[in-house]
Amino acid sequence: MNNGFSQLKMYFKSKVSFTEKELELIDEYFEVRWFRKKDFLLESGKICDFIGYIDKGIIRHFHIKEGVENTCDISFEEYWVTDLQSFVTNNHSVMNLQALEDTTVFVISKKNLPALYEMCCKYETFGRLVTEEVAQRATDIAMSLSADKPEERFIKLMKNQPALFQRVPQKHIANLLGIKPESLSRIRKRILNKSKY
Repeated sequence: MNNGFSQLKMYFKSKVSFTEKELELIDEYFEVRWFRKKDFLLESGKICDFIGYIDKGIIRHFHIKEGVENTCDISFEEYWVTDLQSFVTNNHSVMNLQALEDTTVFVISKKNLPALYEMCCKYETFGRLVTEEVAQRATDIAMSLSADKPEERFIKLMKNQPALFQRVPQKHIANLLGIKPESLSRIRKRILNKSKY
């Protein structure tokens, strides 16, 4: 049965040397979830009990402080999404994960992970790699916010995630950079003018 997991299996195989038989466990332990634009994978106040791989679409990570939304990250295809702190501690999440366009996510629940690890220890190795990837991404974002000026963060986004500027509303990009949309317009214009010379 073709349930759309072929892309996910190729991704797994590119990271760890799984056999075809071992990859068949994905069909048993993962599920496909579809989200329409603006649907939530996770809402603050709930416990995050899953890790998801984005097959198609975009997820915005944000929290709300004093009634204001603060975008922490924006994830595209082939990114893993979860609230690691909530997932590990079973505490309520302060994070929201929301689809910015129609999105497909391959999800494994926390309760299914131990059984998958028991069936094949290679998945435990893979799980560690995913955890390290998610943690490193969070660290990189925190470091950039504390050390880089908005213009430097803008340049990094242009270099590392150019699709962001075609697929994500400007207000969310500005929020991610910690600036107002009009400031983003000014920075963008300045950078583009510099690139002409």
